[in-house]
Amino acid sequence: MSVEQSSSQNPPLTANVNKVNLTKKEYTGSPSTLCTGCGHDSITAHIITATYQNGLHPFEVAKMSGIGCSSKTPAYFMSKSFGFNSMHGRMAPVTTGAKVANGNLHMIGMSGDGDTASIGLGGFAHLIRRNLQMTYIVANNGVYGLTKGQFSATADKGAKQKNGAYNPFDTIDICSLALNLGCTFVARSFSGDAKQLVPLIQAAQKHRGTALIDVISPCITFNNHDGSTKSYTYVREHDVSLQELGLIQPMQEIKVDYPEGSTQKVVLPDGSELYLKKLGNHEHTVTDKMAAMKLLHDSAKAGEILTGMFYIDETASNLNEELNLVDAGLVHLNEAQLRPSKDDFNKLMAEFN
Repeated sequence: MSVEQSSSQNPPLTANVNKVNLTKKEYTGSPSTLCTGCGHDSITAHIITATYQNGLHPFEVAKMSGIGCSSKTPAYFMSKSFGFNSMHGRMAPVTTGAKVANGNLHMIGMSGDGDTASIGLGGFAHLIRRNLQMTYIVANNGVYGLTKGQFSATADKGAKQKNGAYNPFDTIDICSLALNLGCTFVARSFSGDAKQLVPLIQAAQKHRGTALIDVISPCITFNNHDGSTKSYTYVREHDVSLQELGLIQPMQEIKVDYPEGSTQKVVLPDGSELYLKKLGNHEHTVTDKMAAMKLLHDSAKAGEILTGMFYIDETASNLNEELNLVDAGLVHLNEAQLRPSKDDFNKLMAEFN
């Protein structure tokens, strides 16, 4: 039975079944082999919750990853989805090819700070400039966990390694970089903050372009000690939430109850509404890119780990739209549909004369 058939025959929703007639258990995967207490496992749990609540069918999802602790996580959620574990730093170009070939698939890219900000930086940059429609999650712990905890490019200058060594180099801030490259959805969260991260993932899955979420995810083995700026203790002490977030699905009749003048609403492509309630002293409009850049710069200078939604643009066209690709995936087209008529072929060749 196809996804469309099963969805159209759904019984009324219950507390245990989502809009595509699936239980939350059907979004789980294999048991984790990561270190006990790893922040990446929390990210996995939040992806399961967000995808279940959004009603994305696992058959319509492709889980993409590179190499690293973070890139192992797709095995731990949605075992019935498509998946591709690429080379280190190559998740972005492989995902681009997969999305162009089958635009119907929703891409969830799981990457790490090394996989994105070091060896994968070139692919990351070009994926963003093309505005490929996908959910891009960076599990950011500031170290290379699989190779015994060396600093990655996102480690803060002056951060201390477990062996006592200090990082002498400036950090690459993934969110600031993404804004400079033209990313149309930029957010940051903490793996231990389900209340903030789940709505962000839900909104990212509904975004019509590249939706980047930089998730600070402490490495319990190599980067959870005094002197680390990505330990559980440090993040909790320095985390400053920009907003309180809530996402209202189109089918929900619930009304938000935020004080007048303190909330910004963003309407997503499917009619969902993302509500952002301002917290603290930060005045910020999430559709203002320059304000987002300044906010990230000022918060870093103040020693804050600012989390929340920084920027969103729902007007920009994505790669598949720019290339004028058909709605159906190229893999589903037959020979007759792929072969141009003689007249169309002659017109195409005439353009090169």
